[in-house]
Amino acid sequence: MEGALAVKTVMMVVIVVNCGAVPTTSPSQEELSKAQAYLSQFFSDVGVSAPSSVLRSSLDSFEETLKEMQRFFGLKVTGQLDSNVIEVMARPRCGFTDVTRYAQFDGRPKWDKPVITYRITVYTPDLNQSDVDATIAKALKLYSDVIPLDFKQIHSGTADIVIMFKAGDHGDFAPFDGENGVLAHAFSPGEGSGGDTHFDEDENWTLTSSGANLFLVAAHEFGHALGLAHSQVQTALMYPTYQYVDTEGYKLPDDDREGVQVIYGVRASSAQPTAKPDPDPLPTKKPPEPTSEPPPDRCSMNLIFDAVTSIQRKLYFFKAGYFWKRRSSWDGITMWKIQSVWPGISKVDAAYEYKRSNTAIFFEGDHYWGIRGNTVLPGYPKPLSDFGFPPSVTSVDAAVHVSFVSRTLLFVGNKYWSYNERRGRMDSGYPRFIFKGLPGIGSRVDAAFENKGSLFFSYGSRQTEYNYQRRRALRTLLNNGWMDCN
Repeated sequence: MEGALAVKTVMMVVIVVNCGAVPTTSPSQEELSKAQAYLSQFFSDVGVSAPSSVLRSSLDSFEETLKEMQRFFGLKVTGQLDSNVIEVMARPRCGFTDVTRYAQFDGRPKWDKPVITYRITVYTPDLNQSDVDATIAKALKLYSDVIPLDFKQIHSGTADIVIMFKAGDHGDFAPFDGENGVLAHAFSPGEGSGGDTHFDEDENWTLTSSGANLFLVAAHEFGHALGLAHSQVQTALMYPTYQYVDTEGYKLPDDDREGVQVIYGVRASSAQPTAKPDPDPLPTKKPPEPTSEPPPDRCSMNLIFDAVTSIQRKLYFFKAGYFWKRRSSWDGITMWKIQSVWPGISKVDAAYEYKRSNTAIFFEGDHYWGIRGNTVLPGYPKPLSDFGFPPSVTSVDAAVHVSFVSRTLLFVGNKYWSYNERRGRMDSGYPRFIFKGLPGIGSRVDAAFENKGSLFFSYGSRQTEYNYQRRRALRTLLNNGWMDCN
C-alpha cells in the first residue's frame, strides 16, 4: 500500500480534536500559537503568522485570516482572538481545509463506475465485526439512496475503498496521534489510495453518543471519499466540526444531498415489488395532471439568488427558472419565467452587462449566451473555454462588470478571474482567492451586480455592499431587501 501512496495524487481529509481553553482575559501567547496553527492548517491558502510586538507585518495576515475563519463559522467578524473563536477552534473537527469550495473538491474528482467496492481489512475490537459491517453499510446507504451509485462489500482482492482501524503510523504518511486527537481520515476519489478511509484505533468507537460514533464519522468521511468537501451549513453532515445527532432514522441532510447530486446526479427509484401485485381496478376518472414546482418566494428571509445583473437600466434577479425585474426608478417588481423571455435558456448561473456593446452575458453550466434586450444573439451558446477558463471550470458562480476599469470579475468557488473586455482575454495573475483580492466579502459569491456606483456581492441570503476602488465593505443586508417586501 505504501508504494501506491507514494505516487498518490488524491486529497486526504482527517477529523481531529483541537484542545484549547476559553480565556476570561486577553489571549496568552500559547493561545495565539494554537490559533496560528489552526489557521495555518484549515485556512492555509496563505501563510499565517501570529501577531506579536516584534513582527508587526504579520499582524495584518493573522487578522485577515482570522476574519475569514470568523465569517466561515458565522461568528462576529472582529479579527480578534476572543473566547468564541477559541471555543470553535477547540471543537472536534475534520482536518481538511475550510477554504476549499463546498460541494466538490477542486477538479471535481468522482467515481466513474456504477458499483463501488469496499473492503474492511482491519476491524476494531470495540465493536462486533457484524456491527461494524452493518454500520459501514448503513453509512454508505445514505448516499446510494440519493445518487446512482451502489456499494458492494468484498472480503478478498482489491477494493475501490479500503477501510481499516489502525493506531499510530499505519503506512500513509499521516500517523494517528492517540486518543482524542485525529479520529479518522479519507482520500478523495481516484486510483490507488483514492477513497480509502482509515479510523484511529486509539479512539473509543461506539454506536451511541459516547466516544466516537462510528456511523456519523464514517458517513462524513465517505462524503469526502465521494468527492464532497466542507459545508458552512451547521446542520450538514459535511460541516467541519464533529457533532453527535440522533442516528435513528437518519437521512442525508438537504445540503449534503444536493452537493453529492451535483456530482453524480439524482437516483431514479429502483424499488421493485417482491411479488406481482393484483391488478388495479379500472380508474373511474382521469387522474390529475402533475403540477409544476411553485415559483420561488421573493420575500423569504432565506432567499438566495442564482444571479443578478442590470440590463438597460433595470435590475434582473434570477432564481431557479424564474427572474424578477425591477426598474432603476422604482415602479414595482414583475416576475417572469426565463424561457418565456429567452427560449432555450432554462437557468442562469451568473450574469453581467457590458454596456459598451449593449450586451448581457448569461452563464448556464459549461456554456454562455449573448443577450441584447429580449433577444438571444446569433452564434450562441458558446463554451466557457472561450473566456480562457481551464478545462476544470465547468460552471461560473457569479459575474460582475466593473465599468471604470473595464474588467469583468468571474467567480468560481473560492477564487475569481479578471477578464479584460477590450482585449478579450483573462488578465495575468489570476485566479486569485476572493478573501485576499476582495477583503471583506467572505470567500464565496453566489451573485454579484453593480448599482449606483457600488458593487453588491451576495452569498447565501445576505449580501455585502462594496466599494471596489477602496476595497472596503460598506454594509451587509438581506437579499430580499430588493424585493419590496415591507
